[in-house]
Amino acid sequence: MAVGSSNDFDLVVLGAGTGGYTAAFRAAQLGLRVALVDEDKIGGTCLHRGCIPTKALLESADMLSKARHLKDYGITIDGDPAADYAQMAARRDQVVKRMWTGLKSLVTKNKVAFVEGRGRLEGAGRVRVSQPGEDGKPGGGGDRLLQAGDVIVATGSRVKSLPGLTPDGKKILTSDDILRRDAAPTGIVIVGAGAVGVEFASFFQDIGSQVTLLEYLPAIVPAEDKDISKDLERSFTRRGVKVVTNARFDPKAVSKEKDGVCVEVGPEGGKTEEIRAEVMLVATGRAANVEDIGLESTKVEIEKGLIKVNGRMRTKEPHVYAIGDVIGGLWLAHTAAHEGIVAAHTIAGDGEVHEVDYVKQPRATYCRPEIASIGLTEQQCQERGLPVKIGKVPFQAIAKAVIGGEYEGFAKVIGHAETGDTLGVHILGPHATDLISEASVAFDLEATPWEIGGATHPHPTLAEVLGEAALAVDGRSINF
Repeated sequence: MAVGSSNDFDLVVLGAGTGGYTAAFRAAQLGLRVALVDEDKIGGTCLHRGCIPTKALLESADMLSKARHLKDYGITIDGDPAADYAQMAARRDQVVKRMWTGLKSLVTKNKVAFVEGRGRLEGAGRVRVSQPGEDGKPGGGGDRLLQAGDVIVATGSRVKSLPGLTPDGKKILTSDDILRRDAAPTGIVIVGAGAVGVEFASFFQDIGSQVTLLEYLPAIVPAEDKDISKDLERSFTRRGVKVVTNARFDPKAVSKEKDGVCVEVGPEGGKTEEIRAEVMLVATGRAANVEDIGLESTKVEIEKGLIKVNGRMRTKEPHVYAIGDVIGGLWLAHTAAHEGIVAAHTIAGDGEVHEVDYVKQPRATYCRPEIASIGLTEQQCQERGLPVKIGKVPFQAIAKAVIGGEYEGFAKVIGHAETGDTLGVHILGPHATDLISEASVAFDLEATPWEIGGATHPHPTLAEVLGEAALAVDGRSINF
């Protein structure tokens, strides 16, 4: 153990997902003695059952999509490219293993004590860890009591379903279940068109499955700007995804049959249609892991299943902090990491640490075409009565996008019509999730659209789309 066998620590982090390990590593870099507790592998849901394996599969699907158009680039191959799902799954697992191996080395590098087992608070300053035995059996290794000056709760979340619709891991699946498969379904019904739903819809459509995407609300990716939702639905429909918005069905009436599942779906009060598929994926959100971790032994407040914190991640219990999915917010791994850094600096006594501003947190969705955004949507600006001026430039105007053969989508910059402030940036298109980082820096530096557009963007690059859209806010785009 990096800090010896002592059970006394300046900080104990309960949960080793992205938020938890980030907080632990930063706190150790700031000079604190840190223990990181988890009954599972370091990396949590994001690395082992979420972000990373999903994006590895999406990368394979994207490669397949490109391969189908090699002739357009003057490249010929024998036969048509086809999906080998077993190999895709094997590569997915190799990526996860490689990242996990790297994380384990960082535990040692940062001199953090990793304590394997299920941790539970016993008041504000103690964490009892039920350790596994040599055979891996939970609790077989006895208990270890850790004393902590401060505690960060980072226990993450779990998938949840709709009332009356119980996943069985075979025909009705969660996102955890679907990542354990080594064969693609012939057809899939996806319930929920948020980030998880559209990513899996994009993936399975690209590898040849018949996809139906159901969304209860009037638009897919409903948290995004209306132009993003509209254009993504158009793109999906063009590729063959059956998109049903305002979708209503009785979860209890979903039938499991010999060949798969059957569901009756239609608009509220309207005519229904029967949809059949090999499997159904339930992508309707997650529930915070706040149970059975000893919160009742503290003054920590829970509201609507989430831990209440202030802008520096403090709970109502002195010296107990919470980050990540257990506090809700954006439910994003990189946001959890940011919250963890803020908490670590607060605990270390950094008097200048800022409060977390969720408006300045970038969002990323890895379907094809990709989605990335930061700040307010046009709808949110309207709801707040903010006067806006908008610049919007399509990727078709960007040489690098045309060269790459991927030019669906656009960049949209929303500026305040009176103050000139940047209110929102929204991108749909190739490498959108990479391009949004420039906007993230711009938000931190409070750059105006004119300043974003005035910065030199190398030519030809995809990044030019953001510069052009920023200039378009004042009607001064050069290439559109």
